[in-house]
Amino acid sequence: MTQRAALMRRIHAELIDGYDEELELEIEDQFVDDLSNPTEEEQAQLREDRRTYFKELFQLQGELVKLQDWVVATGHKAVILFEGRDAAGKGGVIKRIMQRLNPRVCRVVALPAPNDRERTQWYFQRYVTHLPAAGEIVLFDRSWYNRAGVEKVMGFCDDDQYEEFFRTVPEFEKMLVRSGIQLVKYWFSISDEEQHQRFLARIHDPLKQWKLSPMDLESRRRWEQYTKVKEVMLERTHIPESPWWVVQANDKKKARLNCIAHLLDQMPYAEVPRPPIALPERERHEDYVRQAVPADMMIPEKY
Repeated sequence: MTQRAALMRRIHAELIDGYDEELELEIEDQFVDDLSNPTEEEQAQLREDRRTYFKELFQLQGELVKLQDWVVATGHKAVILFEGRDAAGKGGVIKRIMQRLNPRVCRVVALPAPNDRERTQWYFQRYVTHLPAAGEIVLFDRSWYNRAGVEKVMGFCDDDQYEEFFRTVPEFEKMLVRSGIQLVKYWFSISDEEQHQRFLARIHDPLKQWKLSPMDLESRRRWEQYTKVKEVMLERTHIPESPWWVVQANDKKKARLNCIAHLLDQMPYAEVPRPPIALPERERHEDYVRQAVPADMMIPEKY
């Protein structure tokens, strides 16, 4: 197989995985297998791997629902940070965590770049407003660690601000923990080659091209600079109150399962007994007449 042919197969496999992300509950194995044109032996292995993945994922999601019930019942407060390079798979694992949960209990925070007003505030101020109340879990898709990563590499902060961040963040996180918030920090680690392949797959997928911003492309060029600041960040902010946990993320599906399993292990949850649910009989009244919906209010049935 030529190098280009191998590359295209890798891109096709990445596209298929992307479609799996959106259609996990409905997608048919045969449809997926036909897209990448694998051999019969590869088809059998793909089907077996997919069955194993979904079996484990659904079991873990069942435990996440138990965790959610426990969080509500006990008033627990948790913040989970997801950091890593672009295309490292943070969004994928967040999506799997949220897939079965109540968004009123577990919510995602993905803040845009700070506006002019926010840039004049205390650096952590805009994050504080999103911290959980009792009975809530907050997932930060990138967090205050932007200052230790993209802001440093791209020159969005000066050296004094960068050093002040490292002086402040351990105390800030200790304050959160003392206040009763459980803080868990994940770094998703991928190789240079894997990020290259995932960026190429996004370029070839019209449904995902929007994920490649000019900043993402520039971050690709500055891979080594990101590596250096990441190493500094992990060294200076890995504290007993809120240690870093590194997720090996070259295999996205394994990374999702490993991360969710580890997260569950960090939580001192127990199953909360639920009372049996009985569906009440619907009341019916002789004088009730349902009004017809005007035809011009109905959407066209194209499918």
